[in-house]
Amino acid sequence: MSPSLAPAFFSGFLLGLSLIIAIGAQNAFILRQGLLRQHVFVLCLICALSDAVLIAAGVAGLGTLVAASPRLILVVTIGGAAFLFAYAAIAFRRAWNPQAMQAARSGEGSLRAAIAACLAFTFLNPHVYLDTVLLLGSLSAQFEGCARLAYGVGACIASFVWFFGLGYGARLLQPVFAKPAAWRVLDILVGLVMAAIGISLLRGL
Repeated sequence: MSPSLAPAFFSGFLLGLSLIIAIGAQNAFILRQGLLRQHVFVLCLICALSDAVLIAAGVAGLGTLVAASPRLILVVTIGGAAFLFAYAAIAFRRAWNPQAMQAARSGEGSLRAAIAACLAFTFLNPHVYLDTVLLLGSLSAQFEGCARLAYGVGACIASFVWFFGLGYGARLLQPVFAKPAAWRVLDILVGLVMAAIGISLLRGL
């Protein structure tokens, strides 16, 4: 990479990382799947590629179209909140019922169900459009030509680094989660995060 493009690349990388690293529904889901060691590569790849597509769309100028479609944001917000509340209820049920929690840990989860949940966490979250398409896209206007491309590439690489680091780094916490009580605490926290984000989405309407 040309030294003249480095500032644009690192600007996109650091901004992308700062937006993704915040605790959210998608990150909580990837963390749990990483601890379970179920479909980690596929799910991390889906999250990173989804972000890359949205970032590319934002850098290409799709942000103005999204900003002009408040009805689209409304539909995504309501659908996303409903999904988050449903997933929170599932997490609380796992924490309340140790037998169900043990079965979820020992059994192989369906790849199709995991992919469906991953896509829902990604595309039913209006913040993903505000962050990747609108914010990252609008800030790319300060760069032109190859510098703008480097900015977008930097933001995309940040997504790959974060999701794969989170998914596979979760294994380092496995000694802590050798105890059933730790899984119960995790599910309670996941449920609280999902419910809180769902409430925040509805409050923003």
